[in-house]
Amino acid sequence: MGEKLSQFVRREILFGLFLVLCGGIGLTASMALSVEKIEKLANPDAGLSCDFSVLVQCSANLDSAQGAAFGVPNPFLGLTGFALVLGIGVSVLAVPHFARWFWVLFNLGVAGAFAFVVWLIGQSIYVLGTLCPWCLVVWVTTIPLFLFVTARNLREGVFGARAQRVGAALWPWMTLVTVAGYLVVAVLAQLRLNVLASIV
Repeated sequence: MGEKLSQFVRREILFGLFLVLCGGIGLTASMALSVEKIEKLANPDAGLSCDFSVLVQCSANLDSAQGAAFGVPNPFLGLTGFALVLGIGVSVLAVPHFARWFWVLFNLGVAGAFAFVVWLIGQSIYVLGTLCPWCLVVWVTTIPLFLFVTARNLREGVFGARAQRVGAALWPWMTLVTVAGYLVVAVLAQLRLNVLASIV
């Protein structure tokens, strides 16, 4: 029993560090986008530091309706969301055991964030025709955040014993699944926007 508890604590500490890393990276990207959005509001004609070309830029995304899908600029939502992820990561490092309902709610939150990011990826590639650099950082962070949180909860029995077996089987493959997710986004962007041709 003591060995199992020790293994659980070690796993949770590593998972807490993962959450801190995701929260920190996402918060940094959201902060950068928030600064750019405020600059754009103050000076609509200003060129932003993340505007590199017609294809790679922030302005088109920030100025679009998709950039404030819920009536609030998306970067401001990111500030709140990733701050919560960072705080939860620190909490897991301090107290590596929370109630089941806590993990269920957290999983629902990151699932919502993942769904929103998938929608934004589609809008960016197929509607706006641009790749926002800081948005890419948010995408790269949110995809593994959702995948690993869900797999962790499955593995730890948050969703029941049957799901626990599924989580244990999936866990060793999560890095590969994450890379596959990145490749799907890269292929879609290449097929639609011909990114490589603009780089060469």
